[in-house]
Amino acid sequence: MRFFFSYVIYAFVWLLSFLPFRVLYIISDFNYFVLAYLIRYRRNVIDNNLKNAFPEKTDKERADIRRAYYHHLCDYFIETLKFLNMSEKSIMKRCSVENIDEIARFHRDGKSVACIMGHYCNWEWVCSYPLWDTIPQFLPIYKPLHNKVMDKLFINIRSNFGASPIAKKMVLRSIINNKRDGIVSMIGFVGDQTPTKKNIRYWTNFLNQDTPIFLGVEKIARKFDLPVAYVKMNKVKRGYYSIEFELICESSKNTNEFEITEKHTRILENQIKENPAYWLWSHKRWKHKRENI
Repeated sequence: MRFFFSYVIYAFVWLLSFLPFRVLYIISDFNYFVLAYLIRYRRNVIDNNLKNAFPEKTDKERADIRRAYYHHLCDYFIETLKFLNMSEKSIMKRCSVENIDEIARFHRDGKSVACIMGHYCNWEWVCSYPLWDTIPQFLPIYKPLHNKVMDKLFINIRSNFGASPIAKKMVLRSIINNKRDGIVSMIGFVGDQTPTKKNIRYWTNFLNQDTPIFLGVEKIARKFDLPVAYVKMNKVKRGYYSIEFELICESSKNTNEFEITEKHTRILENQIKENPAYWLWSHKRWKHKRENI
């Protein structure tokens, strides 16, 4: 029965993805009202995160961020399901890459690149990158869902424009195989999830709080001496985004331990401070305390 409903949801999402944006944003506005005022989705988590991250702001300022976040979150869901059946013309009109040569120059030299971003703006749309740079194999890393039908749905969404989503447990094997076969790739990390206790190896101050940070991108980049770039996504207006790459290092083996991690964390932090509504505030980011580890 559970799988039956999963297939029903899959079919419903597939049909919705054919609706034009103007209709989908009407649905998003309705969802915003339900999420923000009826369900009050994770309201306590959001408010607590905002209060700890921005103690200098007034209650009204934080409430404004919360409302803007709910709006953006509803748009994110709509835009993500639309991504399943967007045309190349539509995505290239709504999502631009500003400085592609910052990455493409490595690909032309036969080098693979590791890229990192946070859960900021609409990170799913970055999977359209192969439309701008046809040289590399783009490997966005994901955590498989327990529900196989929903997992297939998100794989199909992320692979719509030529990306090849890869489960995180297969990353090392894929890089080794590509290196052996001479295949140039871009490996995409999303790096602000909370590590499990046993995987916490590094803490830093992030948004005014003691925060554990995943070391995945740094470990892999240093192991294979990959260039590392931060994917900085900005929201131009509703339904329109721009992407630019900020190079963190050209040679990972020449960096100090934790240097890559600190750099990409600081870039994300500055983005959030500049436009806080576009980050994933409903995530329980600070559930671990250093003294309890």
